[in-house]
Amino acid sequence: MSDIADILLRILVLAPPILMALTVHEAAHAGVAYLFGDPTAKQAGRLSLNPLRHLDVAGTLVFFFTAWFGSGIGWAKPVPVDYRRLSNPQRGVMWVSAAGPAVNLLAAALLGLALRLLVGLGVFVEYSLWRHYLAEVFLVGVQVNVVLAFFNLLPLPPLDGSGILMGLLPPRAAARYHAFSRYGFAILLALIFLPQVVRGFPNLLGLLVLGPASLVTGWLLPG
Repeated sequence: MSDIADILLRILVLAPPILMALTVHEAAHAGVAYLFGDPTAKQAGRLSLNPLRHLDVAGTLVFFFTAWFGSGIGWAKPVPVDYRRLSNPQRGVMWVSAAGPAVNLLAAALLGLALRLLVGLGVFVEYSLWRHYLAEVFLVGVQVNVVLAFFNLLPLPPLDGSGILMGLLPPRAAARYHAFSRYGFAILLALIFLPQVVRGFPNLLGLLVLGPASLVTGWLLPG
């Protein structure tokens, strides 16, 4: 019975930060696209803080699975953007792509600041179940947002880092890079799961995402 209670508590700790991180990430893409002249995402109802408008079933399940074991890597439904309608399509793709990771880092910083204030006020001096839960939600919120930001900054389609890179490349190079996108999702799944099932397969996500994310999380959380 205690094992079931522990599992339920873990899910209750993970759910709010994961849903919040995915929601603000996608809403940021939609908002910046709208600011730069493309109303496609707004018309599709994606300029919203309602998690149900953004969640992808597979991506959310992967997020919960990986977060359960300490990382928190997943995805939501891509925000529809018609880059031809942006005021500056090449630069627009870069700013729209960068908006999601930037908002996740901002959310992590705000959650870390709030946790520091609560610690400073002595909220967690005395133990209680709700205080423990609250501290865990803030802690996981910082971790999940930072990991999601670094994960999406990888320059691999369909992640945001690929859009940022395309905005920086010359048009011909960007077009060639875009053609690579058909293989991106398969490579991404391989990077996530192969280190778990194939002995000796390099954990590139650990090196490129979890390592830097751990450093940033350490800076944001109270000592």
